[in-house]
Amino acid sequence: MNDFKLYFEIGYKHIADLSGLDHILFVMALCLRYQFADWRKLLILVTAFTIGHSITLALSVFNIVDYSMKWIEFLIPVTILITAVSNVFVKKFVFKSKFPLIYFLALFFGLIHGLGFSSYLKSLLGSEKNVVWQLLAFNVGLEAGQLLIVTAVLLICFIFVNILKANRREYLLYVTGGIFAIALQMAIERIPF
Repeated sequence: MNDFKLYFEIGYKHIADLSGLDHILFVMALCLRYQFADWRKLLILVTAFTIGHSITLALSVFNIVDYSMKWIEFLIPVTILITAVSNVFVKKFVFKSKFPLIYFLALFFGLIHGLGFSSYLKSLLGSEKNVVWQLLAFNVGLEAGQLLIVTAVLLICFIFVNILKANRREYLLYVTGGIFAIALQMAIERIPF
């Protein structure tokens, strides 16, 4: 149980720490279109991302996939850019589709983000053979950290839209624009060629 707690804390701190800014920006870009009333949709969205993340994290730790870290570091801000652009098309904030495109984007982009964490996790695990428990703990910690970010994003949105009476679409576009600008700078700095 001690190992579980240790890897849970590592996963939680890795996402909730500002050093993981790209991951935080991605989760923010995913969540900006939603409010507290949409909590079920948000839970599915963040869980889809975690599932994708977990798959490639496990595949990498078990040495099933091989990749260029330079390309992954470049593709992570690209996922943020694409997610930010998708927010521009949100106009009415009515989400009736049972499986909207954003869910599939979250799952697919989770695959890329998982590869970004894998080298870090591999170095922590060293030569351990039985790593399933540690992988589970790390991913549960990541999910908890993501839910903290989601809650913060929803709370800030609530303050601006419901209390300060900011226009919801303008708020979405303004924050998305900031996220887009930071992600664009990250992508340019990480161009692998």
